[in-house]
Amino acid sequence: MTVRILPSILSANFARLGDDVARMEAGGADWLHVDVMDGQFVPNLTFGAKVIEAVRSVTRLPLDVHMMVWQPERYFDDFAAAGASRMLIHAEATPHVHRHVHRIKELGCAAGVAINPGTPVEVLLDIAPDLDTVLVMTVNPGFGGQQFIPHTVEKIARAREILTRAKSRAVLEVDGGINRETIATCYRAGADAFVAGHAVFAASDPKAEIGELRRRAVEVAT
Repeated sequence: MTVRILPSILSANFARLGDDVARMEAGGADWLHVDVMDGQFVPNLTFGAKVIEAVRSVTRLPLDVHMMVWQPERYFDDFAAAGASRMLIHAEATPHVHRHVHRIKELGCAAGVAINPGTPVEVLLDIAPDLDTVLVMTVNPGFGGQQFIPHTVEKIARAREILTRAKSRAVLEVDGGINRETIATCYRAGADAFVAGHAVFAASDPKAEIGELRRRAVEVAT
């Protein structure tokens, strides 16, 4: 499987956002992960369309927009216009997942569904064939720097089984506590895209750190 590394700009220094984004791009990041939080679905409050637009203006990397918000449909048009490449909505945040996935695709973006640590992966069963991404949260969403939750590894494996049975080519992404010690376990379980925040932004050499994460995913897991 291809290993994609997605630095999360939640860990960037916003006083020098352009420089930090350039460091990630030069370091070999595959996509950039943008966490949108509304202060209601999760306790924290973060970025909106203006930040997506600002990041898009300084990079060509795909922007993976993780929408930790109630009523995500309110933001689709603005985020697509701002430059989002893919939008991930939470299964817990709306009763209309199928409708919203297809609306995101109508806007020209890839579409995905995220699930929290306490949400059964079976919510993906009826939507799996339509998805471009499944995001399994390996921490409870809302804050950076949390500890990886070990039992989520089983959820990653079950999500991979669901995608395989659906003959889906969706990316299986994980987010939360990903570092040198946890990435191989997630890769072995079936994940192929990894959101990393502090692990890469705090590194003195992001290129070396991203390369090491890739190496550990594949070599330690095999």
